[in-house]
Amino acid sequence: MTILALEFSSSQRSVAVARDGRVLAETSEAGGRETHAFGMIGKVLATANIGRGEIECLAVGLGPGSYTGIRVALAIAQGWQLATGAKLLGIGSAECLAAQAQAEKIFGCVNVVIDAQRGEFYLAMFEISADALKEIAPLKIVSAAEIETHIVAGEILLGPEVTSRFSSGRDLFPQAAMLATLAAQRTNFMAGEKLEPIYLREANFVKAPPARTMAA
Repeated sequence: MTILALEFSSSQRSVAVARDGRVLAETSEAGGRETHAFGMIGKVLATANIGRGEIECLAVGLGPGSYTGIRVALAIAQGWQLATGAKLLGIGSAECLAAQAQAEKIFGCVNVVIDAQRGEFYLAMFEISADALKEIAPLKIVSAAEIETHIVAGEILLGPEVTSRFSSGRDLFPQAAMLATLAAQRTNFMAGEKLEPIYLREANFVKAPPARTMAA
């Protein structure tokens, strides 16, 4: 299966194309909202000598992370499916980071940390060894103080730009190449309208008061 992977959940956006589990081309670009998504897609397809019509599946990093970036990736995937009928897969970016940690031989109790804004952080915990990767605590939103307890315990901390807040951590960005590798092992395809960003916060809004009728 030929897979186009889009990972736009962090400030380091990346695109990759893979066929039958082998990554043929990849590219990344820093810049957040300035990312030229279609230029990156065109670049990897040209490098791999693959036409757009040959893409059978799009894999999208669902975050958490940059809400705008994830929405851009989802919109591209949804439009692609409408135009070509390609299959779609969504994979959490924390899982992608854990798989990258395993590939880089980062073993032990690994805390994947992603900035959730408002002074809070997304945290997921994994036990990683050379031949196993197990989630031991699902993704949740925590305070900086809770992250510090894991540092004191001597556990590994990694994630996008994590060292900007926790100096003992390790910066690691989710990559489309790993996303494509994970997608090649899956068959839980979804319709475009079912794909949603991973966003753990409850909606918080204030309902506007009813319009007032002015006396004549």
